[in-house]
Amino acid sequence: MRFYDDGRQVLTGLESYYNESVQKEKKVIRQQGIRTLHQELDLAARLKAGDLTGENLAAFLKIYLENTTRLHHPGFLAHQVGVPHPTGALGSLIDGFTNNAMSIYEMGPAAAAIEFFMVNVLLEKIGWVPMPTEIETRLAYPHGAGILTHGGSLANLTALLAARNRLDSTIRKNGAPPDLVLLAPASSHYSIAKAAGIMGIGEKKVRPLALDSHGRVRVSKLEAAFQAAADQGLRIVALVANACATGTGLYDPIGEIGDFCNEKGIWFHVDGAHGGAALFSRTRKKLLDGIHKADSMIIDAHKMLRTPTVCAALLVKDASALDQTFQSKAEYLFHEKKNPGFDFLGQGMECTKAGLGLKFFMTLAALGEKNIEAYIDTAYGLALEAFDYIRVQPDFEVPVKPESNILCFRLKAVDNETQIRIRDRLIEEGSFYLSSTELGGVRYLRLVIMNPETNMDHIRDLIAAIRKMAAEGRSSWACASS
Repeated sequence: MRFYDDGRQVLTGLESYYNESVQKEKKVIRQQGIRTLHQELDLAARLKAGDLTGENLAAFLKIYLENTTRLHHPGFLAHQVGVPHPTGALGSLIDGFTNNAMSIYEMGPAAAAIEFFMVNVLLEKIGWVPMPTEIETRLAYPHGAGILTHGGSLANLTALLAARNRLDSTIRKNGAPPDLVLLAPASSHYSIAKAAGIMGIGEKKVRPLALDSHGRVRVSKLEAAFQAAADQGLRIVALVANACATGTGLYDPIGEIGDFCNEKGIWFHVDGAHGGAALFSRTRKKLLDGIHKADSMIIDAHKMLRTPTVCAALLVKDASALDQTFQSKAEYLFHEKKNPGFDFLGQGMECTKAGLGLKFFMTLAALGEKNIEAYIDTAYGLALEAFDYIRVQPDFEVPVKPESNILCFRLKAVDNETQIRIRDRLIEEGSFYLSSTELGGVRYLRLVIMNPETNMDHIRDLIAAIRKMAAEGRSSWACASS
């Protein structure tokens, strides 16, 4: 087996890739067509020959890395995907090689024990009671629970299934009746509506909550939303809040919403996929004041906790709610046996599940909580610096002051289509990679500060690049539209 030699070759290639990216020697993103990439990577021939080792592996890796999106590049400012810590990436390698499908404890005792530990770390951050390591005492007293899933969409779905089953335990067997609704802000992640469709509630039954001018939930209007549902004989499965909104990075007033939901007996779910990591910062966790009042929460470790994709945590205040969500029958798995640990299979959708806790733990253990806190504070702080800089530029406008590491802005006197054209030109040039969003029907450029290498010099260079491209493009765009 050439594992060691091939592995050393891969690590050497990744080290060069990292240095090229950090030093901006390559484009942050390089997009070629699928057919071109199939040919350059020589996929059909490699698959037929079965010789992806040695020099062939090195050649393949070189071409592959040339065609990746370089998250380590300081100009990567587009999406909420973390720049993974190298030790966390080693966790992915270890998990991939050992291949312990740890939903059943006997298929990965160490992996399951670490996931159990990391879930408890997050439960304690929220202010909920952690799971007992003495498994025989489970549910003997009130405590929280959770599971690591392959992504925030799956975590949101699992949370809402727990909420639905808590509301009506017959639905799982009998199907969803027509009287169910979800309450959620229009600024919620699309996975909320997707979950409603999967659950049989229906995407149209996600009722939008009233928002302020910046897209935050208006607590004063919650009573009206509740009463409207009650008057129509509808049952509210859950109320969802953002921590933070994907488009703007703004946090809903968690504590106040929690008070309302607790008063009305409504399951309160917080989508903290991105902004939930603020729990690791003594300064920023005030954005989540009152989070302990929620019934469930998700946090994506592969966003602001620098863990390789994908690793999302679903957390619930009451373990019994999660225990009742998935009750499976499989004689080859569930029978009397010696089990000194905990089977996560009953907590989530997946039967075969990677040891996600390993790369999560290895990332945090390599950095330490102080460095994670510093990373979050720096990213959030840099977004504020960028806000202060861009908002005073006479040719730019910023709609809202950021609360996280997400900032929306746009070039003045330029229409929505041109904002997208500028983004496309930036991507093609390769120094910067931005995303875009709409607020109130207006198209904004959107930057997300994920890379610890990004600083204000890069932000100033970005603004200068946008100005330059806008000036160069005005005549050609005008001709194209005439």
